[in-house]
Amino acid sequence: MFKIILLAGFLSFFVNAHAQEWQLMPLPKTIEPLKEQFRIPTDGIRFEITGDYHQRINDNTQWFLKRLSKKTSIPFLPGKGKVINIHINKPGEVKLKENESYQLTINNQHISIHAETDLGAIHALETLIQLTTFDTEGYYFPGVKIMDEPRFPWRGLMLDVCRHFLPVEVVKRNIDAMSAVKLNVLHLHLTEDQGFRIESKKFPQLHEEGSNGEYFTQEEMKEIIHHANIRGIRVMPEFDMPGHTTSWMVGMPELASAPGTYEIEKYFGVFDPTMDPSQEFTYQLLGEFLHEMAQLFPDEYIHIGGDENNGKQWNNNEKIQTFMQQKGLTSNHELQAYFNKKLQKILTKNNKKMMGWDEIYDPDLPKNIVIHSWRGYNYMYQAAKRGYQSILSNGYYIDLSHNAINHYRVDPLPDTTTLTDAEQKKILGGEAPIWTELVNAENVDSRIWPRTAAIAERLWSPNPPSSEVEMYKRLQKISLHLEICGVRHLANRELMMRRIAGKDNIANLMKLANAAEPLEGYRRHSSQRYTTYHPLSRFVDIAVPDAPDIITFRILLKEYLKNQSEDIYDTLQTTFLNWKNNHSLIKNDIKNNPGLQEIENLSINLSKLASITLKLLERYHNGNTINRAEVTNISDQLTELEKPVAEMEIPLAEDAKLILSLLNNNTLE
Repeated sequence: MFKIILLAGFLSFFVNAHAQEWQLMPLPKTIEPLKEQFRIPTDGIRFEITGDYHQRINDNTQWFLKRLSKKTSIPFLPGKGKVINIHINKPGEVKLKENESYQLTINNQHISIHAETDLGAIHALETLIQLTTFDTEGYYFPGVKIMDEPRFPWRGLMLDVCRHFLPVEVVKRNIDAMSAVKLNVLHLHLTEDQGFRIESKKFPQLHEEGSNGEYFTQEEMKEIIHHANIRGIRVMPEFDMPGHTTSWMVGMPELASAPGTYEIEKYFGVFDPTMDPSQEFTYQLLGEFLHEMAQLFPDEYIHIGGDENNGKQWNNNEKIQTFMQQKGLTSNHELQAYFNKKLQKILTKNNKKMMGWDEIYDPDLPKNIVIHSWRGYNYMYQAAKRGYQSILSNGYYIDLSHNAINHYRVDPLPDTTTLTDAEQKKILGGEAPIWTELVNAENVDSRIWPRTAAIAERLWSPNPPSSEVEMYKRLQKISLHLEICGVRHLANRELMMRRIAGKDNIANLMKLANAAEPLEGYRRHSSQRYTTYHPLSRFVDIAVPDAPDIITFRILLKEYLKNQSEDIYDTLQTTFLNWKNNHSLIKNDIKNNPGLQEIENLSINLSKLASITLKLLERYHNGNTINRAEVTNISDQLTELEKPVAEMEIPLAEDAKLILSLLNNNTLE
């Protein structure tokens, strides 16, 4: 018991010892500390808003007060308390390249926000609430002067609501979280092989037959768009075509490039069904459908997808091959470019601009389209050199379970770029896509947050980025803040664990879950073939990228390696002992529960890894040497222990290798 208290107490000390570091994400452009404090009185605070502004600022001040009241337990009565002054010069439009800058000043007596538009004022409020802190005397905002504006105008999150449907309440709570970290584009991937997720009143058979009953009505979509608009976030729809279109063909088989009866796809991957670009019927239907959608979605952009068309149906269709010959089209790429040009005219007629994945690039398309680069920097930079705007998603695929630091190191415009100043202006920013093959409404929040906050910072804050340790400290802080915004990235994990364990006492099972991570990349897909019917309720679906206890441990380990603190060393020993002994506490649960039996070796591996790493750290701390035979033997053990179990890994093996390498510098023959 003493050791556990020691660990909790030390972590609290560790955070407070670094209180002077700004626990904000994203970091502002400039921040000047003032030796003052704005104490929050027990009767609360209120707002006085002046200037010319949109009604959304009033909604956001109420949202601010609601969350601040929860953080402080202070009831903020209407018309009572100290005043926060907000001055806005003009109403903001939720559109690309609108002014989002703000100034925030906090001193002993006043908090003032100045912004060109209410969108900037919303960002200022999110910075302000992140600044909330406390001492023994109560809650306060530290004195500060902030000048802030975004580095990129396009800072997005893409939600795939097709492979697994995500209901309205899930989308809305993630909009609130997006606003908290200053993202401003919600990209909704609405059509796919696995589902057609938007109501069409013009062609109801599309959603009625292509969705298994899971889709957004137009009234629900208006509700989402309105909620996003209040938070200053654009909503851009994507209708993927000409490939990834199986769900279209279920209700409208005449769209397809091959005859047959179509069913909603239950597997994941690249499939053959493709729209027929040679028939006028395709463009007549798309013209009417896109006109309907253009009336529903106010954003100036519509995303047409355009990715991963395998061309098999086109190759096997004699009519399409004859059409290509007549039009002088020599490849499927040229045929798709023909299709895209027809779409572009439809969109232009409806006052919309085209966006698509990087396969849509063609020099004959107008320069106002946006290229969405998912295959790498080259496609984005090539587009910029030819005068096209683009955004980056390569490196931001949060569904692949990469650690936050890997995403954080991705920069749409690194200092090493060879683009000219004019070409750099064509790089609009980036988006974090969450594809939902292995994601559903229950675990989606834990797959998005908090890692997407690190991406949000790269798209908002100026270079250079923070160090890895400093970034993770702030990410831990923002994770707790996001929970106040309503996302369930923390709460749902414990709910899922209680269900699979069949009991309330899950602390030791969570200890294992918080030290394990799902396999990165596409390795989970290679272990079994998932379908839309998989419930995604296993232990691996509870584990998260950036295992929380491993991150806390690594912060401490790096601090220890830096200053050799005895206190930190004691805490690390306690951590290892807790991990080492954990298997003995859960082995009976695992043995007797069919839902947990697959994690037995994972639990054993954590115990063994903790034991090995503890011994290595003790040798390092005591200045002992190690011989080459021991290095080889331990390396072999670590290689075995880091192998996947139940589609998970224990990242502690990496830390053991680090300490072993430090010992290896003093290897004895």
